[in-house]
Amino acid sequence: MTKPLLLLSLIAALGAGPAFAQSDDAPAADPATDAPATEPAADPAADPASEPAADPAPSTNIGGGLDLGEEGAEAPAGQQGPRTYIKETFNDWSLQCIEVPEGDDVCQMYQLLKDANGASVAEASIFKLSNGGRAVAGGTFVVPLETLLTQKLTVQVDSGAERRFDFSFCAQVGCYARVGFTAEDIQRFKAGAKAVVTIVPALAPDQKVSVEMSLSGFTAAYDASSALSQ
Repeated sequence: MTKPLLLLSLIAALGAGPAFAQSDDAPAADPATDAPATEPAADPAADPASEPAADPAPSTNIGGGLDLGEEGAEAPAGQQGPRTYIKETFNDWSLQCIEVPEGDDVCQMYQLLKDANGASVAEASIFKLSNGGRAVAGGTFVVPLETLLTQKLTVQVDSGAERRFDFSFCAQVGCYARVGFTAEDIQRFKAGAKAVVTIVPALAPDQKVSVEMSLSGFTAAYDASSALSQ
């Protein structure tokens, strides 16, 4: 609205100009009787200096320069990890192998452990050891992350004594117990019908979760597994 008001003030001043003009025939004004002409009050709207200062424009400076990055090395086309596959199945055990381009494939025996409702609870893998000392075989059990690790993992073959194992670490897929089996342990597995693997839930420490690990096909799968060095 500032510009229209300023234009109206200028138009009014130009229209009043002829009223202040004097002709040559007019009598001279008496300085004693004529009061000094009073200047019209300035119109604030006509004075550009009286206009309110405009708000400064907001700053668009984000502070500092932007890193555009740098080119890195490109991954070789088609590069993949070692291929894993199931080489053979022995009743309830599978021979799970990893492909080795320059040598013999490495295989371990594997079984997915499920509860009575068919839900997957744990994984069991067993392989032979060539230099494990008293441990002639190694095993890996993977259980859910919500497991109470301080209560350890328990394995019982048929009605024999329970063996308890510590957990080693946890990852995104679950918590791992890396265990060693003696020759006597392997003999019990070969002679047994089933083993029971037990864990304790972290959210229900007064309860236990037990799943069966079938020993059907254990001997054949064990004999076909690779002997690894510790």
